[in-house]
Amino acid sequence: MASRKGTMVKRPRPMPARLSPTPRGVEQKKLAPTSDRRRLDEVALPAEFDALAYVRGLIRDVPDFPEPGVLFRDITPLLADPKGFHIVLDAIAHRFVGSQVDAVVGVESRGFIFGGALAARLNASFVPVRKPGKLPARTDKVSYSLEYGESELEMHRDSLREGAAVLVVDDLLATGGTAAAAGELVHRQGAYVLAYAFVIELASLGGRERLLPVPAISIVRFD
Repeated sequence: MASRKGTMVKRPRPMPARLSPTPRGVEQKKLAPTSDRRRLDEVALPAEFDALAYVRGLIRDVPDFPEPGVLFRDITPLLADPKGFHIVLDAIAHRFVGSQVDAVVGVESRGFIFGGALAARLNASFVPVRKPGKLPARTDKVSYSLEYGESELEMHRDSLREGAAVLVVDDLLATGGTAAAAGELVHRQGAYVLAYAFVIELASLGGRERLLPVPAISIVRFD
């Protein structure tokens, strides 16, 4: 650390050697070391069952939203409860004690809420992934499929250094399409996804399998 006019300045870490170009049409996938992925999958949550039940009780069911037949899992009561919010953040952050997390990528919009707080806990940078037209500088863009149609996500091109270890965060894991698209943006910048983290997982929709072999962490699961 160096001091300049009373301000602490962190010296940049040396950049790793550049990767060889990926052939056109071949998707570049960078994964955490196998031992790290296994450890993230196997570590049990630190919170007791009572704490997890407390968090579950703060998630409100709203039927027929945003359209008839859909049961919406509303996290706003959880966000309004400081104890529940801390339980969720601690339950995710403890898994990375002893691991190097360089950046937390939060997916618009509720992923910003949890991602920013986790970045502060993990002493990592925070990077927003947004819908098209929201970021002012040059961006990478990826298209992905939803249940009904297509969507796009963008990230600033200079957001991640090559070789950075990244945690992708969102509030909900359903089919996994949005998270996978955010992961693709990470890969395009030469970084790799250490893990995905979610508050809620809708297990019956199979999103976890779509994200393999990268581990997915969720705090509350619904069938």
